[in-house]
Amino acid sequence: MSTQALPNLIETIHPLSREEQPAVAALLAATARHFASFDGAMPAAYEAMTEQTPMAPGVRAEEVTHGAVRGWWLHPANAPADRAILFLHGGAYMLGSAHGYRGFASQVAVRAGVATFVLDYPLAPAHPFPAAVDAALAARCWLAAQGIAELALIGDSAGGALALTCLGGDSTPPIASAVVLSPWVDLSLSGASMTDPATHDPVFQQAVLARAAATYLHGADARDGRASPLFAVPEKLPPLAIQVGTDELLLDDARRYATAAVAGGGVVHLDIYEGLHHVFQRSTIELASARQALDAAARFIGTHWTEARLRLP
Repeated sequence: MSTQALPNLIETIHPLSREEQPAVAALLAATARHFASFDGAMPAAYEAMTEQTPMAPGVRAEEVTHGAVRGWWLHPANAPADRAILFLHGGAYMLGSAHGYRGFASQVAVRAGVATFVLDYPLAPAHPFPAAVDAALAARCWLAAQGIAELALIGDSAGGALALTCLGGDSTPPIASAVVLSPWVDLSLSGASMTDPATHDPVFQQAVLARAAATYLHGADARDGRASPLFAVPEKLPPLAIQVGTDELLLDDARRYATAAVAGGGVVHLDIYEGLHHVFQRSTIELASARQALDAAARFIGTHWTEARLRLP
């Protein structure tokens, strides 16, 4: 592991151990077989994949339907009543559900010791941009009405971008920190890693992302900051952690957002995992790196609650 420190940017490179390389290869092969052999449409195949992340022991799941706000609470034991984590799931704005992400979210909840709400936001093509953004912002306001006094955000891929769109403005509850995993922050696909021949992404092809972006945008401008938060980084940001693998077309999305956030005065921890793929963190059974990355995410969230910051020397 190596760390580079610049003003307000802490970048850490995490090498992939030789011992873990076979596990990564086996996981990617199993995922490819899953999609190739699944007897059903892509939404169902994606749902089945996300459901493979197990529920953490001791976490209670509770379904919520409250007007337009739908999702699942994941309650670890002895969680405080006035704090919460809002989990925004990935799936290129067209796939995924709070139900399918319950296991993944429970792994965050139990590590952080904080109740975590996974939002079911409306998906494209039936609900194109900005429906997902509006739903995420509405969920933040709904959590305030539930008595949540302080909020942390976490999201993967498209959900990471949704988390970043929630950071601006003065809405309540205040956001203590945000963690984004392989965030898709530029729907114009202009990052260098999108076309760099040295990038070998085992999950995505640029054409797949282009089709997803066009479906979600439905004619809207790809550089609209609500769709591509890279182009509308807020002037004031909470502490932000970004995790990304080197084997990702989205590698430079993460790097560019970190650079832009720091330029505006934000504090960013950028963790780059060598030899790892898009949202590897969901593979908590197969990969030690996934468990370690979620441990780090939970520590980051725990360090930045108001009470924790006040205890720092």
